[in-house]
Amino acid sequence: MNSENIQKELNFKAIRSSGAGGQHVNKTSSKIELTFDLENSISLSDAQKELLKTKLSSKLTKENVLILFCEETRSQHRNKDLAIKRFLSLIKTNLIRPKKRRLTKPSKTSIKRKAENKQRTSVKKALRKKPKLD
Repeated sequence: MNSENIQKELNFKAIRSSGAGGQHVNKTSSKIELTFDLENSISLSDAQKELLKTKLSSKLTKENVLILFCEETRSQHRNKDLAIKRFLSLIKTNLIRPKKRRLTKPSKTSIKRKAENKQRTSVKKALRKKPKLD
């Protein structure tokens, strides 16, 4: 994955930020909307696209477009940088393939240790009972 090539495929749109802020909020477009078309991406291989589609299925639109918003700061440029950082970290973390789990047998010593532990607890609980008066 080449982050420089992927950044060239990103589309940005500046929108007016919501919330309180007085008269200034009505004039400036500081909120950033980042869109990335996963289906038509050239920088990602087909295997990477399929992996991202499965892992990011809840964040993708029906057309497989990823949309991120950033309105943390009052600066449009800082919001753009934050959105790019979030996007790249999201892609990097979701491109990691999980290791396949190998089935293993418990060792003989662990089986023996477990049996001894069970025996100890059963004796401990047996001693808690009232004695029989026969």
